[in-house]
Amino acid sequence: MAVIKGMVALLVDDVAPFDDWTAAARASLTFLHRTIGLDVWMVTQVEGPWQVVLHSHPHGVIPHGAAVPWDRSFCHSMVSGDGPRVATVAAATPAYRDLRTGLGQRVAAYIGVPLVTRDRDVFGTLCGVSSRAQPRTLGRFLPMVEMTARMLSSLLPEIEPAQREASSSWALIRARAT
Repeated sequence: MAVIKGMVALLVDDVAPFDDWTAAARASLTFLHRTIGLDVWMVTQVEGPWQVVLHSHPHGVIPHGAAVPWDRSFCHSMVSGDGPRVATVAAATPAYRDLRTGLGQRVAAYIGVPLVTRDRDVFGTLCGVSSRAQPRTLGRFLPMVEMTARMLSSLLPEIEPAQREASSSWALIRARAT
């Protein structure tokens, strides 16, 4: 509770800023799961040839650190423009029909948006998947997912790509993901 000098106390705790990027990412996943549904939501990072899960919700469905080859992922197809950001029936989407997650889960529906650094490099993705096909109305949530991804991208530490591996900020994001 905050008090403005000489005024009545205001209730602002539920809209206070997040402590860090990790807290914002986790809260975003919880919000998207509660609002949109789908089986699992993830924040991932592209590390060389791998797409690595930093956070997922519900927690534990896909473990932190799980990885799939980036060039064979749904998200890579989306980022490269080969596949759409929303696929309500993945089997009917040419770019996705033959892909497997490698995470022990069949993907029947997908929604994903890139997380981008200020230099316009792909950091990773914000994505949700379902083991069941979804109605076409899933597409109406794309602007919400895009805005969430853009806010998370804006909160990424400003660090040059060559410095990311050695940076304490990027290491901190990775460490807090556990």
